[in-house]
Amino acid sequence: MSEFNKIGVIGREGKGVVETLNRLLDFLALRSLQVVLDEQLAVLLPSREFDVSPRRTIGERTDLIVVVGGDGSLLGAARSLCRHNTPVVGVNRGRLGFLTDISPDELEATLGAVLDGQYSLEKRFMLSVELLRKGERVGKGEALNDVVLNSGTSGHMMEFDLFIDGEHVYRQRSDGLIISTPTGSTAYSLSAGGPIMHPCLDAIVIVPMFPHTLSSRPIVIDGKSEIKMVVCDDDIHPPVTCDGQIRITAEPGDEVIVRKKPHKIRLIHPLDHSFYASCRDKLGWNYSRERGNK
Repeated sequence: MSEFNKIGVIGREGKGVVETLNRLLDFLALRSLQVVLDEQLAVLLPSREFDVSPRRTIGERTDLIVVVGGDGSLLGAARSLCRHNTPVVGVNRGRLGFLTDISPDELEATLGAVLDGQYSLEKRFMLSVELLRKGERVGKGEALNDVVLNSGTSGHMMEFDLFIDGEHVYRQRSDGLIISTPTGSTAYSLSAGGPIMHPCLDAIVIVPMFPHTLSSRPIVIDGKSEIKMVVCDDDIHPPVTCDGQIRITAEPGDEVIVRKKPHKIRLIHPLDHSFYASCRDKLGWNYSRERGNK
């Protein structure tokens, strides 16, 4: 008997999503599994009748969550699900798909193997962020990939102080700062020149965005560290974003505090999943082999 008997399904509208959802729901019905649909998905499938749940509670009611969409869909789901400890598996209907690694063309075979217990499980840590104004919390958020403080204006630098575990690191003028988990190291952080980190590392990378001082470079720190950024400019209201999806607006003098969350997201992968193979595929590392070594 499968350890997964009640399956939650999460996703959002996009190219090919409805087609894949219908295939997924038909497959789960053939296996006589109970299905709970995210209420945002239910509007895409008006002709089908399933148990429906708000995203904030779907993790309490299910044994496994299947996310249909791109990595952005899974990032959004992770923030809702991590507190419930419900494992998550992704069916990729996006672009790169570092997190959603089941191909729609292989949905039945690959997901069937997962349901039969043939899978690997990873625990990925997340970040929490608090925005403090004169010592009072005025905003908060969570991120699986990254927390970003930026000037909010194209071509306009900002000035801020960076502290790690209470120790002053530097005052910097730049477009902002990316605070990334290992999961997020292949996302925005990578495009800003940050290192790729293996998902199993307990580390955080801090990546300056176009710093005025060219000697400013990414710093990799212990995952248990507390990071504080203090906005120094008097005439700027920089946004703080979580996974590019949650936005909090800071003011001069505000403190942005970033820490590791106590809860982790449990990601399920097919048995043949490989982080390095994903890098080869998604980042084009096979360039020379595909064209022949000369």
